[in-house]
Amino acid sequence: MGADSRAGGNHAALMDGIYRGQRHIYDLTRKYYLFGRDTLIAGLDAQPGMRVLEVACGTGRNLARIAKVWPRVRLYGLDISEEMLKNARKAVGAEANLAAGDACSFDPKQMFDEEGFERIVLSYSLSMIPDWEGALDHAAAQLAPGGQLHVVDFGDLDGLPCMFQRMLHAWLAKFHVQTRSTLPDVAARIANARGLSHEQASGKLGYFQLHVLAAPTA
Repeated sequence: MGADSRAGGNHAALMDGIYRGQRHIYDLTRKYYLFGRDTLIAGLDAQPGMRVLEVACGTGRNLARIAKVWPRVRLYGLDISEEMLKNARKAVGAEANLAAGDACSFDPKQMFDEEGFERIVLSYSLSMIPDWEGALDHAAAQLAPGGQLHVVDFGDLDGLPCMFQRMLHAWLAKFHVQTRSTLPDVAARIANARGLSHEQASGKLGYFQLHVLAAPTA
């Protein structure tokens, strides 16, 4: 897995350190400020039999939700933190194939015996990945023909009062989270380079941003 590199290994250790205790309350607390996740899931249009991968799946909350909204899909998840995967395994049980791996370099064939995926999800993960542009590009490279990469993360926050913006940034920094203001441009560049279409939308007050990169059919 990608975490065997020094950078990936250091990040894995950091994430395990952060989530060793937090994983027990993660979903309870994050529901109050990780908005847009269910909007992403509702827009997946994942049909039975489709392979759905969540990169940086965390506690498995999203995968469990996807299983309810889009039944009979084939679920896959990876995360760099073994601590978070403990929760994910409890959340989805045998419904998903889970593995530890680095978002920037995972090998889907080696990890899951799959060549590509019809749907890939990145949910509030790019803001925590040091090489987030590399992670986004690597995810886009794993799309099957006609597949879609769905991304949700913090937006530019421009609609929020300046004081609230500062408070939120300071709070997020405690968890090594950094908003990605250039995500729209980077997503568009990656889509163009890989021959994908790109659509984007914003949540209220610019709190979150949604992106869909879609591959052409074979």
